[in-house]
Amino acid sequence: MTPEGKFGIALLSFAHVHARGYADQVRDHPDTEIMGIWDEDSHRGQPEADSRGVTFYHTLEDILALDTVDGVVINSPTSMHKEIILAAAKAKKHIFTEKSLTITVEDATEVLTAVEDAGVRFMISLPSRTRPEILFAKKVIDQGLLGDITLMRARIAHMAALDRWFGGHTAWFGEEGRAGGGAFFDLGCHRVDIMRWFLGEPMTVVAQMQNFSNAYDVDDNMVATVTFRNRAIGILDVSWVHRYGPNPLEIYGTDGYLGIDAAPNGPRVQLISSRVSMGDIQGYVTPTHLPPALPSPMHQWIASIKDGTLPTINLYDAWNLTQLMEGCYRAARDGHEFAF
Repeated sequence: MTPEGKFGIALLSFAHVHARGYADQVRDHPDTEIMGIWDEDSHRGQPEADSRGVTFYHTLEDILALDTVDGVVINSPTSMHKEIILAAAKAKKHIFTEKSLTITVEDATEVLTAVEDAGVRFMISLPSRTRPEILFAKKVIDQGLLGDITLMRARIAHMAALDRWFGGHTAWFGEEGRAGGGAFFDLGCHRVDIMRWFLGEPMTVVAQMQNFSNAYDVDDNMVATVTFRNRAIGILDVSWVHRYGPNPLEIYGTDGYLGIDAAPNGPRVQLISSRVSMGDIQGYVTPTHLPPALPSPMHQWIASIKDGTLPTINLYDAWNLTQLMEGCYRAARDGHEFAF
């Protein structure tokens, strides 16, 4: 801890587009203080350290050796997650990381074991799990209001490839070896995680992958169809070549339907269920009181370090995400069904 009694946090890499946002959260939190920055690219990390008035460390070992560092925030290219997390776990530092945990299940399993053995607090940034409309959908499913789930369709898309968002220090997003994949691996993580959370353990997957724009040498348009062990089918639809249109989430069951989409005043949620009595009223219900948003992943992580509270997102969720992501890509690249 710092002399002032705050938790010291090291910022490890500014490669990710969200790195500055996480750094600001650490800076602004009353219980944390930035103790230093390491970056695999000193030309990126040094100016960041200078602008924040902290020391830049040229080696990962040096910053992890600091007694004042209690935890680390990792924003490196995904291909580096394994080595950084293993080093942080060995140094007994609490760990916050951008998604995905790793590129492969083999690496994710090694990371899971190391973090568990180290006994440190872990958090992966999956903010969709804290949103009121997603929490409502999980509650509806858990209460059985939709009956048995038969199908879930989830789209997430934007125009990153059309407008060539990535270049310079963020060019690695378009490099398969460093990022793990393209649109589906980066943006798709959010929907893949929610589908895995809602529907449980996957059984098989088939997928189609495209590079439509040729902006980067990775997928920018991809669809995967997953069959889960509860017999539900999940359709994942992810794109970087989406200029306009909705990003809906739809869940169908034997006794109901739940839909989530964007609206001018926030997410629009529609529910119809034969298990909900509405008297003589027929049709869809638009709930007006959704569950309150949960604290952000960063705030949950800091609270877990300070108070020992259990975060709502855990290491097994991170492993599950990597498992389903790897399966979707293996199916797309091999051109045949992949069995988990």
